[in-house]
Amino acid sequence: MAYKILISGYYGFNNIGDESILTAVVENIREKLPDTEITVLSQNPAGTAEKYDVKSVNRRAFTAIAKAVMRCDLLISGGGSLLQDVTSKKSVLYYLAVMWLAFLFGKRVFIYSQGIGPLTSKWNRKLTAWTLRRARGIVVRDEQSGALLAEIGLPEERVIVTADPVLRVKKTDRGIGGGILRDEGFVKAGGCPVVGFAIRKRSQDSEFTNELCASIERLIAEYQAQILLIPFHYSEDMPVIEEIEQRLRGKVTSVRHKYLSGEMLSIIGNVDVLVGVRLHSLIYAAVMDVPMIAVSYDPKINSFMHSLEMKAMCSVIEFKSDFFIEEFERTLRDKDAIKEKIGRNVARLIEKLDTNEEMIKLIKDGEDV
Repeated sequence: MAYKILISGYYGFNNIGDESILTAVVENIREKLPDTEITVLSQNPAGTAEKYDVKSVNRRAFTAIAKAVMRCDLLISGGGSLLQDVTSKKSVLYYLAVMWLAFLFGKRVFIYSQGIGPLTSKWNRKLTAWTLRRARGIVVRDEQSGALLAEIGLPEERVIVTADPVLRVKKTDRGIGGGILRDEGFVKAGGCPVVGFAIRKRSQDSEFTNELCASIERLIAEYQAQILLIPFHYSEDMPVIEEIEQRLRGKVTSVRHKYLSGEMLSIIGNVDVLVGVRLHSLIYAAVMDVPMIAVSYDPKINSFMHSLEMKAMCSVIEFKSDFFIEEFERTLRDKDAIKEKIGRNVARLIEKLDTNEEMIKLIKDGEDV
């Protein structure tokens, strides 16, 4: 009889990063635990079921969720930044509630390479600690998440630090992305560096947009750079992309259509330098051996860059054109050394990720983890 796993996360919202997480989790569970039936809680159950060849239920339908929990042997919560209360005060309560439901039905719960925090509410910190103490296994994606769990009362020996699951996605043929970019109207000019920007913006970041446009103008004038704007969360990122397009009429090219995670990975592989505010754009660059410049809006950016033995250039608030141009020059100059460092650290982090499936096997066999 197949072992039944139910996966809870931010799936079905057309966010490339979270969909990449689900791709990596499903592929690796199937590879290492082949006799497994997978069900995913999703905002778009039909789309998720078709795309990943899994069962899927509506993440907002309580009765459907309850039935899925009753049927499963193990609930996986993760990856991504699920247990945090910055983007939404209710988000953390939703993911904890799914776990509480699993406990109510006597099911085992496993935290899969998740990013924890920030948790600003004292109540949310207590609820998170209370809930995770009852999980059968806890794996987080970075040292900062581990430190936060220790801070709110989880024993350090119960928490294992690995990496973001997306690092395990396989490289794709750059030719696929090249074809997509031609369809989008982007024609690469010989000898000109292609600089990709995967950015996000909130209303308070208007000065960031000003400095970003100034930086792009300088890249074009001083380096004859070709600029590619890439949305990772389509609905959130397109407004700022369109704003930049309007300001820099005809000087930039945008990826204007929605693509699957593998296609987006190949698109990233076609740039010479990736400027990333989105975490998973930086992870894609690491997978495809593309030098990156990280601009942080969240501690998870800093944590990921630290795992590569690198640093984010600055925060969104601190972003200045002069500083950026200096960082760009350094990145171009040291690109070979940067690629070597990225490759070495990605290989190390991928090895650590196997811990997730090893622990799931132990839980399946009824052993302590």
